[in-house]
Amino acid sequence: MRSELVWRITFLLIVAIGACNPAIGQLKRIFEITEIDGAFHFQVKEEGKTILSEPAEGLWSIGLGWDNNWIKEWKNISPKHFEISGPNHILAGEIEIAGEILSLRDAYAMVKPGVIKCTRRFHWTGEDTLREVTLSVRFSLKSKAVKPFLPGINYYGNPSGARSGNVPVFGNQEGEYHLFEEHRFPMPFAMLEKQGDDGVTSVALHSLPSLVPYANKQDQWWSLGLKGGHETTELVALSGPTASNGMKSVIKAFQEGDIWASYNDAFLNIAPGGIVEKTFYIEVTTGSEKGNSFTGPVHTSIDLFQPVELKTFPPIKDILASKYRFAESRWIEEGKASGFNQFDNALKKYLVLGWVGQAAAPGYAFQVLQDDVGKPSEVMEMAQKSLDFISDIKMREDGKGFYTWYSVDDQKWVERIWKPMPEILSQGQAMNNMANAINASKKSGLDPQKWESFLKKASDFHAQRILSLEWKPESTNEGFFIAPLCKASQILKDDKYLQAALKAGDHYYNRHFNMEEPYWGGTLDASCEDKEGAYAAFQGFLELFETIGDEKFLEAAQHACDVVLSYTYVWDVDMPAGRLRDHDFKTSGWTAVSVQNMHIDVYGVLMTPEIYRLGQITEDEQLKELALLMYRSCGQLIDPYGSQGEQPQQTNYSQAHVEGKNPLQFRGGYIEDWTVFWITAHFLNGAAGLKELGVEIE
Repeated sequence: MRSELVWRITFLLIVAIGACNPAIGQLKRIFEITEIDGAFHFQVKEEGKTILSEPAEGLWSIGLGWDNNWIKEWKNISPKHFEISGPNHILAGEIEIAGEILSLRDAYAMVKPGVIKCTRRFHWTGEDTLREVTLSVRFSLKSKAVKPFLPGINYYGNPSGARSGNVPVFGNQEGEYHLFEEHRFPMPFAMLEKQGDDGVTSVALHSLPSLVPYANKQDQWWSLGLKGGHETTELVALSGPTASNGMKSVIKAFQEGDIWASYNDAFLNIAPGGIVEKTFYIEVTTGSEKGNSFTGPVHTSIDLFQPVELKTFPPIKDILASKYRFAESRWIEEGKASGFNQFDNALKKYLVLGWVGQAAAPGYAFQVLQDDVGKPSEVMEMAQKSLDFISDIKMREDGKGFYTWYSVDDQKWVERIWKPMPEILSQGQAMNNMANAINASKKSGLDPQKWESFLKKASDFHAQRILSLEWKPESTNEGFFIAPLCKASQILKDDKYLQAALKAGDHYYNRHFNMEEPYWGGTLDASCEDKEGAYAAFQGFLELFETIGDEKFLEAAQHACDVVLSYTYVWDVDMPAGRLRDHDFKTSGWTAVSVQNMHIDVYGVLMTPEIYRLGQITEDEQLKELALLMYRSCGQLIDPYGSQGEQPQQTNYSQAHVEGKNPLQFRGGYIEDWTVFWITAHFLNGAAGLKELGVEIE
């Protein structure tokens, strides 16, 4: 006769749709352990309906053997024992393997409303080594109609990047895995958003990242991600195996082309008496809007890891001193040209606006920071000369705006030297730099007359283009025009600029807020979901809110900011021997680039004023603290000349194929010879923006 006993814990009453949004209702949600015929089973229910459960095979799955690049077979079991000890609800059981025993134990406890912590313990009691074994964590959502969210890796399916063939994708076919090393996750969680007739539900599996003991491979970590089932989709963590794009035992190693590298034999060989423990967290959210449920896990990840610790990082003033020293080394005055070289002056001489050149940025920053760098007259002269030169910009003959590259040797404006194209997003960034410089001149006393002429010429062109019926931007890159057009409408007293900004803001709000098309295309070398695209929208939405006070744009700014934050490391990745380990490098506060370019860089420092300002508006101290962490943490790795390279390698990824080098040797390395000027310019811009918001540079 079937017997059944049920233990229930109500673990969430208030449902919130975002970290900064108010509660929208009350629901009865329970974490339930049920005993059926002597076996215990796990599920999460809401109002009596199952949201998340153990797989049909049972709560625990152990992979045995290795064949054809993957786990040979699975052995599954349900717990046989249950007890309560303080806040912990403990399940225990045993699996017999080759006549010996692997004992298992789960300890569940609520750590915050809606989030349950579990530590899973695997103890091999056999007298011989347990070879070629894989440990797992699996939970099942009974739906195939889901959208994945894996920070830094997969944003609601990567629909834009998927067209290139250079990014991870998940087809959710039965038996298909989508698994990545934990050090690839800025925020270590995998989430599924279910979009059905009964509303939006999301489930997330957060992991405490770690290397795996008894690993067969050197530098082997737990992997995290998803698995397709028959009528289900699973959240999964495995003790090493990786997979994506329908392939098993692979990792994304390169930017484009043959982007995958082999990652085979990622199993364990557990010694007699060996114990492995894995800590993870389960989070369930209901009641959010479509495309918005990721915001809960983003802020839960910040809460879990509490990354703000500033004592070990360089102070802003020291970072500025280094960056000013480097900026001086890039200053050029030759012929008509005055400005900051994108490259080392000994290599080639180009003054480049936007993207990696940012020649217009110091003209604003130096006005605000003149006293902080200790050379007021010198920096003010450079600000005036550089922006006066840029103001005499040349419009493109093809009617696509203005040139962004100036060849100092040829003394003329030219096309980009590789993959020539009109850099639309760079034009928006240059306009924003100029608008900021004009506003700063009201206090500094510099002459903005030529700068205003540039801003008017550029704003007239792009406002007319955006307001035309033919305007159909390919990606989120044109979000970079929203902020400068808002500022131009106030500086130049012309309402058409604001109308263009509003049109662009509405366009991107309607296009991205439900995440059917996530923010993308904000870099020039990666046509995919990226933090720069999210930042373009975030910057624009926030400026629209500041300009007209429409709460819709504040909500949109929070949404885009949360996407930006999902690219931000909230934990410190343990590094193997190498350049990063040499410096005791900490990843907290650094941002991954995109789902295609999976290295970290200092681009996040440019975003810190907007993140800090959003914290001021919403009275969110955590956002303000994160902004300061992002800025100061990125001050690591500055060399004696004030220089930094573009690509610290926190994971097994390189920007380009390296002949003869094993991709598994990339991690812990540092590409420091690509020292384009944006790295310095963004530090200057970020510090100026923070100072104007009241942050003490000292």
